[in-house]
Amino acid sequence: MKKIVPEYSFSEEQLNSISALAAETDLTEQTVRILYARGIDTPEKIRRFMHPSRKNFLSPFLMQGMKEAVAMITEARDTGKTVAVFGDYDADGVCASAIMYHALKKFGIDAHIYIPERADGYGLSETAIDRIFEECNPELFITVDCGISNAKEAQYIYELGTDVIVTDHHELPEDLPDCVIINPKLKDDYPYDNLCGAGVAFKLACALLGEDAYEYLDFAALATVADSVPLLGENRDIVTEGLKRFNDNPRSCFMGLIGKVYDEITAQTLAFTIAPRVNAAGRMGDARSAFALFASDSEGEIYDLSVKLCAYNAERQKYCDELYASAKKKLKAKGAYGNVIMLSDKSWNAGFIGIVAARIAEEYNRPTLLFVHNGDMLKGSARSIESVNIFTALKNCSQYIEEFGGHAQAAGVNLTFDNFENLERALNEEISSTYTADDFEQKIYVAEELTAPLPERFARELMAIEPCGVGHRRPLFCISATSCTARPIKNGSPHLAIRSPYVDLTYFSGLRHLKIIESDVNKKIVFDVSVSKYKGREYVKGLVRDFIYDGRTGRAVAESIFANAVSRAYTPTVNVEKTLLSTEETKALIAQKRAECDYGLCMIASDRRTLKFYEELGGVNGDLFYPSSRNVSNALIISPAPDADLSGFRDFVFLDAPSDLNIKTLAGKQVFVNREICGYKMFENISVSRERLLDIFAALRREVNTLVGETAEELAASCDGLGFDKFDFIFAVTVFEELGLVAFCDGALTVYRGVKADLSDSTVYRKVCSLQQRGA
Repeated sequence: MKKIVPEYSFSEEQLNSISALAAETDLTEQTVRILYARGIDTPEKIRRFMHPSRKNFLSPFLMQGMKEAVAMITEARDTGKTVAVFGDYDADGVCASAIMYHALKKFGIDAHIYIPERADGYGLSETAIDRIFEECNPELFITVDCGISNAKEAQYIYELGTDVIVTDHHELPEDLPDCVIINPKLKDDYPYDNLCGAGVAFKLACALLGEDAYEYLDFAALATVADSVPLLGENRDIVTEGLKRFNDNPRSCFMGLIGKVYDEITAQTLAFTIAPRVNAAGRMGDARSAFALFASDSEGEIYDLSVKLCAYNAERQKYCDELYASAKKKLKAKGAYGNVIMLSDKSWNAGFIGIVAARIAEEYNRPTLLFVHNGDMLKGSARSIESVNIFTALKNCSQYIEEFGGHAQAAGVNLTFDNFENLERALNEEISSTYTADDFEQKIYVAEELTAPLPERFARELMAIEPCGVGHRRPLFCISATSCTARPIKNGSPHLAIRSPYVDLTYFSGLRHLKIIESDVNKKIVFDVSVSKYKGREYVKGLVRDFIYDGRTGRAVAESIFANAVSRAYTPTVNVEKTLLSTEETKALIAQKRAECDYGLCMIASDRRTLKFYEELGGVNGDLFYPSSRNVSNALIISPAPDADLSGFRDFVFLDAPSDLNIKTLAGKQVFVNREICGYKMFENISVSRERLLDIFAALRREVNTLVGETAEELAASCDGLGFDKFDFIFAVTVFEELGLVAFCDGALTVYRGVKADLSDSTVYRKVCSLQQRGA
């Protein structure tokens, strides 16, 4: 179940401070509240944050090892030493290598750049070192975006007679390499420790070249966004200045990856367009092509390499989709009912399991580990959720692991095949003892709920706090609503335009939720804010990111529930293994299942009136027609649609006796049904008389040009002046449609004259008559 959580709350004293800061900085209090909650709580911090610039860059010489590194590189240049640079295969490592290549070249050194492939493993190895020495016998060896965990390998290089400089940004191990190290996480005078690998390489370039190194800010910005480091402090300055280069004077290599023309290249462009194409090269085993693209000054070569990386990305997407489908199939067979998800397969590609693990972790809101078989070993990637530190959990279960490394949200894990189940059991126990059910609830952090129109000034200030990303999420807002006016933005579009008193909203791919959005259930719509320009004018828009609602509320939505129940009547019959229970037995079973596990229980009410018999479920939100979450947490669903995907659930308990069980994904499942509460009372007063149906058909023929709608339910919304009960009207139109007397074509009703039909030929008619006789 999803829930909205306030991003912040303030004491009266803090609110007074916020008011004073807003007056002093000439910002709205809404903006200052957001900044204050994120630790930007003084006039100086606010001014620096609102005006990110190269002027805020820190001196690289505050970093430990920087002076020594510059001296060693200068001496190498002056004495003509051979220099090798060893990078990494991801976007950060490739960008860091590109920065060092160009900076050293400008400094007077034609360095040999080595980009390992994913199959070689992360970081230095003696095999890679031997290969490099065979090729160029370097006299100075520099690492970028790696090396801090390679004390043994650094010593090996030193014993070969070569000096080593390690530049890295990863967490410090207990044993550091015995060489010159530049890492912002060292305890030194450098006050910012969240640079990425390319950010560290950029600082070294600045130490060598001064402001001439600023021409590499685009590489540093791309890597900063791609490596998911916080977009705060100096990272914010780097990305802001790098985006200026992207927009003012973009390199050919980047334009080839972007493809289409953007009005503005943003951090989102870097994250979702350029970075995936760079990373795809490494995932496809050809990271060197990405570096070659960034190093080339040949337009022909740049074009060819850009095409290659774009093709790699398309292929990567295909492989990831296939791997995801395979993993989901395994997961449905196994069940996702623990605190951690672990899967393995021989056919999976190790280069893609991290991406798919992240996707599953987000979908199910649980840590996910995917493994590839490698002989009797399993090589895996772990991805976690914000509330669970997977690195600590793995560390506490390390007796079952051969090796692992990473951080709170991601890790690489290797173990023997025999320890798979042991690790799964241990992680479940470790996480269960460390975290609560609340840690696994899907939370949507909202800055504020709008209760008045969104001021344009505030919207512009929100644009000014960009770039947003990791550590500085784009602020979300919400509005409370019942019925909303919503429509597709154009005919045939899956996207919705939603009107509200406070801000106009756009909901991409929202058409499937149109019925709930338009209904009168209590709902909160979550969105972020954008300011767009069209024909010289600025428009404030909200982009819908999610919504939550309570299916127990609303009156008019009862018509949708009835229409859904009718639609199930003429869908194919679904065969299940049915067990009948009393009300007390049903309650006992539900209590048992909820106590045993937070996942896998699907409670179904055919009629909302049924819920008054279950006071113990009073705090459980009811989903209408479809599960609102895909993480198979215990759920209450009211009137499931025939195509509702319930396949991830393990236990199915009907709180009442339904009119039918025609839900496709229940086929072959065991279901428990409360035989004592009727779930089809909505049909008991439906008029099935021929005379009443003829009256409604006559009205349809007469008013065909005034009635509006593409379904019986939508048509009923415009029949108020006809004098018919809406349930009767929906039932009648559905029967007529089934018998071929009416049809919906291009959004309008067509009534056919002269068609002869027998009511008994209608499945829906027969079904309702049967239910009424059963109820009697």
